[in-house]
Amino acid sequence: MSARSLIVVTALAVALVQVASAQSPAAHSQTKAASLPRLPDGKPDLQGIWEARNTADGNLEAHSAGAGIRAGEGVIVDPPDGKIPYQAWAAAKQQENFAKRAMLDPVNRCFLPGVPRITYMHYPFQIFQTPEFVAITYEYVHASRTIHMKGPHLEDIAFWMGDSRGHWEGDTLVVDVADNEPETWLDMSGNFHSDALHVVERYTRTSLDTLRYEATIEDPKVFTKPWKISMPLYRDAEKNAQLYEYECHVYREKQPEAKK
Repeated sequence: MSARSLIVVTALAVALVQVASAQSPAAHSQTKAASLPRLPDGKPDLQGIWEARNTADGNLEAHSAGAGIRAGEGVIVDPPDGKIPYQAWAAAKQQENFAKRAMLDPVNRCFLPGVPRITYMHYPFQIFQTPEFVAITYEYVHASRTIHMKGPHLEDIAFWMGDSRGHWEGDTLVVDVADNEPETWLDMSGNFHSDALHVVERYTRTSLDTLRYEATIEDPKVFTKPWKISMPLYRDAEKNAQLYEYECHVYREKQPEAKK
């Protein structure tokens, strides 16, 4: 082969590699989607026991260590600065909550954590699927949710775990959560909301052992604009994996008996 022919062949090979590289992300994505577990109706199989492995329950924002809170990176992806966009009065209220968190955190009084907080607490949960319902059971205090795939939200009522209505957008389960109890917090650091809280969750299976969890949080009474969190959830692949019982008990110091 002449030098000129070798140059032409080499250039052609380089061009083919470049074309293949340009096409590979989409091809890889299609291959990956096709390899994910699916149910008979073709929807991704989200079933299994899952758990977050981060410090979001301590604080959704990036934070240093504090009493009862491990240091960690934040999970807020929008706005880009990773800060919750509080209205001025609400920012002051959050600081007050933080200072009194041991007494005021509803979880410390054994109330249900609400959505989205229960997703990233340090307790696993299990997802079950049917075409009409998606059920989630949580290890924490026997909590559960039923995500209805049909029908509108209920009116004039509030639930500690909200009212969940779901639909599919491609391979992503989208859950609209309304009718939220205003007393729940978003984490241990006193980040809070009002009765106007509206949460849109997105569950996307990204591999055999991971789900991508995203939640857009909106509350015009507390925040200046909607904001978004994102994190991976990990599947418990242990043999005979199961949820165990966690019962919450509030400790109350025994008062001395009155003298007779």
